[in-house]
Amino acid sequence: MKIAIVTDKSREKLIPLVEAQAEDNQKMQTVMAITEILSQKYECIELTADENIITSLKDEKVDLVFNLCNGIEGYSKLAQFPAMLEFANIPYTGSSILGHALAINKIFASTVFKSKNIPTPGFVSIDSIKDLDDVDMEFPILVKPSDEGSSRGIHQDSLVFNKEELVNKVKDSLHTYTPPIMLNEYIDGREFSIGIIGNGDQATTLPIQEVDLSELPEGLLKFNSFEVKSTYKPHVKYHFPARITDEEKELIESAALKAFKSLLLRDYARVDIILKDKVPYVLEINSLPGLMKTKSSLFRMAEVTDLGYEGLVFKIVDEARKRYGI
Repeated sequence: MKIAIVTDKSREKLIPLVEAQAEDNQKMQTVMAITEILSQKYECIELTADENIITSLKDEKVDLVFNLCNGIEGYSKLAQFPAMLEFANIPYTGSSILGHALAINKIFASTVFKSKNIPTPGFVSIDSIKDLDDVDMEFPILVKPSDEGSSRGIHQDSLVFNKEELVNKVKDSLHTYTPPIMLNEYIDGREFSIGIIGNGDQATTLPIQEVDLSELPEGLLKFNSFEVKSTYKPHVKYHFPARITDEEKELIESAALKAFKSLLLRDYARVDIILKDKVPYVLEINSLPGLMKTKSSLFRMAEVTDLGYEGLVFKIVDEARKRYGI
């Protein structure tokens, strides 16, 4: 069986350089690690998605694509490569076109969560500065792109405390990222991440990761901003097991699985949740979560189980193979 590990080109001309460089390094390290693991069992090649990718995959007679493509630009970036693969009838790991399109757009995802009675912070969609005239939210407000992951576009100044800060940050975000921009109610609670692996009723959760920001340097706002993830990560503690009661564990896992299923996701994902007053607020789902060795949340979750990082990578392939009957 031949597997192509496919990622996309750099976005260094489209997003802030520091974000693009971090993204490119993550891609390179992830491809190397996954290729090393899968090569133990399968014939593997590494490819970069471009306008000729389908021709390349067919010329190489690839049986399955391990999809690591976030997309380059435009709406529903994450769904673009899966759409190409489905059109060409080439099997691939991870979620479908619809699942990725819903998950990458945090506004649509939050709308679905509310329709399914899944707790999620209040939100407003902003297409232009004029839209701010109708906003009725209490400060602080978190300003973020609606279609980015790994905290790209969520910086320390994204948490705003007054109207002037809000206007300035929204102007900057509308200029830098694809509209609409999302305004999120800020929930001051404890943060958790939950990995999910599998499909349908067989989907299961990985151990809950508690994200402890209490030891960040003085002066930093204690939320998971890009600066925290890229510069101050040594100050962040990840607790396994999470310091929660059995009741809280059940609440978090139930909300995560409901959110996963509500967006019709497949194979694997990561759900980020804020717990406050025993309410698990689903912040978002990453339908193509990072798999970088030693650095990603899914790596840490898998490593505290018998599965391990290597087993997680093989499990993702196994789930895709079962779906396609390969």
